[in-house]
Amino acid sequence: MIDRNNLKIRPIIGLEIHVQLATKSKMFCSCPVEFGAEPNSNVCPVCLGMPGVLPVMNRSAVEYAIRTAIALNCQIAGFTKWDRKSYYYPDLPKNYQISQYDLPLSFDGSFDVPTGEGQTRRVGIIRAHLEEDAGKNIHDNPSITQVDLNRTGTPLLEIVTEPDLQSADEAFTFCTELQRLVTYLGVSEGSMQKGQMRFEPNVNVIIEYEGLEYRTPISEVKNLNSFKAVRSAIAYEIERQVNDWIADRDYVIDKRPKENRGWNDEKGITEFQRGKEEAHDYRYFPDPDLVPVAIDETWLEKIKASVGELPVNRQKRMKHEYALSEADVVTILHDKASADLFEAAAGMGHAVTLGKQFISFWSAKANELKCTIAELGIDTDRMGELSKITAEGKINATAAAQIAEMMFDRPDPPFKIAVDQGLVQVKDENQMQVWVDEAFTANQKAVKDAIGNPKKQKQARGFLAGQVMKISGGKADPKIVGKLIEEKLTGMDSN
Repeated sequence: MIDRNNLKIRPIIGLEIHVQLATKSKMFCSCPVEFGAEPNSNVCPVCLGMPGVLPVMNRSAVEYAIRTAIALNCQIAGFTKWDRKSYYYPDLPKNYQISQYDLPLSFDGSFDVPTGEGQTRRVGIIRAHLEEDAGKNIHDNPSITQVDLNRTGTPLLEIVTEPDLQSADEAFTFCTELQRLVTYLGVSEGSMQKGQMRFEPNVNVIIEYEGLEYRTPISEVKNLNSFKAVRSAIAYEIERQVNDWIADRDYVIDKRPKENRGWNDEKGITEFQRGKEEAHDYRYFPDPDLVPVAIDETWLEKIKASVGELPVNRQKRMKHEYALSEADVVTILHDKASADLFEAAAGMGHAVTLGKQFISFWSAKANELKCTIAELGIDTDRMGELSKITAEGKINATAAAQIAEMMFDRPDPPFKIAVDQGLVQVKDENQMQVWVDEAFTANQKAVKDAIGNPKKQKQARGFLAGQVMKISGGKADPKIVGKLIEEKLTGMDSN
C-alpha cells in the first residue's frame, strides 16, 4: 500500500464560467430576460426553435461581453462569427446552441487573483465568447421532468481559464473576484441564487512518487451555483483522484477517459454523470442565419472608455488616497455607482469620516430599503457636508446619524438641520462641566465603580460619558466630556 505521506501532490484547476448578461432582452430575439416569471411566458417562435424563424443579434450583449473582455485583459477579435453547437437536451428546443467556436469574440487574457499577504496569482484567460443559454429542467415532481424555456436564449458570456489555479481556495477567490468584477462593470447581476453565474471546474492532479510523475484523468464538475460548492467540490475531487490513483496506479490521464461529474451537496461528494464530450462531438458549423461580427476601432474605443478604472486598481488608490481600511474600501466598491458617489462626496467633505458614515448609517439605510447607497437619492453636496461638519466637531456622530435620517424628508443642508434641531455640538467647557456634575450626582454607584473597581472601571466610565451625552441631548463634545470626566475622577480618587 502506498503511503500518502510519500506523495507530492499538485492540483491542476481550470474554470469554465457562464455569466448571464444583464440585457433587457434575449440574445437573438426580443423576449424579455426576467427571473421568476411564470414558466414559459417569456418565449417566442425564435427562442422556441420554430421552423423558418430567423435570429437577430443583440448589440448590447456584444458590448457587455467586450467590456468584460477588456477588463480581463483579453485581445478583442476584429472579426468573429456564430456557430451551431449541436446536442440534444429537453431544455434546448432547437437541438443546437448558437455559440462561438474557432473565432471567439476575445482571447489571450489574464486575471490576477489575491492569494494572501499581498500576493497574487495571474490566471490566464483562454477565451471569453458569447452564446445563448438553455432552458431549465425542473425535477420537483418525482414522476415527471418539467421544462421551463424562459431562460432559453438569455445572453451568456462563457469565460474559459488556463489551468493555472492550484487549490480549492484559489478557485473560490477567483470566482468571488470575478463576480465582483462583472457586477462592478454593470454587465451582470451575478446572482448565484438566480443562476446568473455558474461554474464548472476542470480538475486533475499531478502526483510525484518515487521519482516519477503521474497525472490523473480530468474531471469537469458541472453547473456549480455557489462559491461554497466550488470550493467543496474541488477539494473533494482532489482527494478522490489521489485516493483512486493510490488504489489503482492505472488511474492516469492516458488510460482513463475524462469525466463529467455532478456535485451532491447533501452528501458532500461528486458523482459520475457521463463521459466528457470533446469538441468534435458537438459537430460545430457556422450558423447560416447570422452574419459575422466585425468590430471596428471606433466602436471598440467607445466600449473601452466605458470600462474606466478597474476595481482592483481603484481599491488600491482609494485605500491610499482616503486613508481607508481594506474592508471599508471593499464595502464601498461593492457598487460602482455608490463608489462614484463616495468619491464625489469626499471631494466636498471629509473622506475618512465619510467612509465611516458610508459603512454605518448610509449602508444600514440602503439595506433597510433594499437598494444601493447611490439609489438613496442623497446628493453629493449634502452627503459631503454632513461628513465635513462631523469631522470639524460641529456635530457628533450620534447627531450625524439623526440628521442623516432627517435628510430624506428635508432638502435643507445638514448644518441647517442641525441648527434647527438643536444638535450643534456645544464647545463651552463650563456648560459641559455642569452636565458632568449632574451625571455624577445622579449615578453615584457608577462613580464608585469608575474609581475603585478595576473590573468595572472602563464600563463605568463609558456609562458616565453616555449619561452626560443623554443629559446634553447629544450636544456635548465627546472628547471634552471624556477629559472632564477623567479630571473629575482623578480629583475624587486623590481625595
